[in-house]
Amino acid sequence: MADLARAEFGFPGPLRDRLVRSILSGEKTSTTSLKLEYELEDEPLPRIGQRSVLVDSQDESAAVLEVIDVRIVALAQVDLTHARDEGEGHRTVAEWRADHERFFHSRQMRTALEIPDFTVNDATPVVLERFRVIERL
Repeated sequence: MADLARAEFGFPGPLRDRLVRSILSGEKTSTTSLKLEYELEDEPLPRIGQRSVLVDSQDESAAVLEVIDVRIVALAQVDLTHARDEGEGHRTVAEWRADHERFFHSRQMRTALEIPDFTVNDATPVVLERFRVIERL
């Protein structure tokens, strides 16, 4: 497992802990990232079959995940199935989008991106990733 990338959802704290619980329970089977994050970190985009180690807020390994689907779309093209499969209780794409805009526009995200006034719009490219839990640790 030492050669597997780390899967970190959100930032350490209550949100990450909630997301990890949701993944382990099977409620969360998809996630959304800004394509810009990969570009700024010079990281390759996720690919089908890729495995990673899910870590919690205490940096403890919680599970091994496997990517089963990847799509890059404009933010306005995120569909209800993807939004629901994120396991955060969104009943509409509008709810999902409002929640994600709050996260993308948060001080933590802007600091991580090193873009103090970062904002998203309908055309912002996002990476939609679907995954499954291979092994709980």
